[in-house]
Amino acid sequence: MFRELLNELLTNHRGKFLGVLLGFILGVVILIIGFWKTLFLALCGIIGYLIGGISDKKEKFISFLDRILPNS
Repeated sequence: MFRELLNELLTNHRGKFLGVLLGFILGVVILIIGFWKTLFLALCGIIGYLIGGISDKKEKFISFLDRILPNS
């Protein structure tokens, strides 16, 4: 029963389901550790995601920094 419902939600309403799940998790984390700590964790996650994307593309970290930082 539960698996059928979960399969239906993930098949037909994937975006809504994942959005609600992410919102719920974010709300719980904010209530437990506070807004600013949650914001810091999200920022660390975004930075980790970007660095992981560089690794997936086999791009050198120095060339990534040259691309995003202004020339001096």
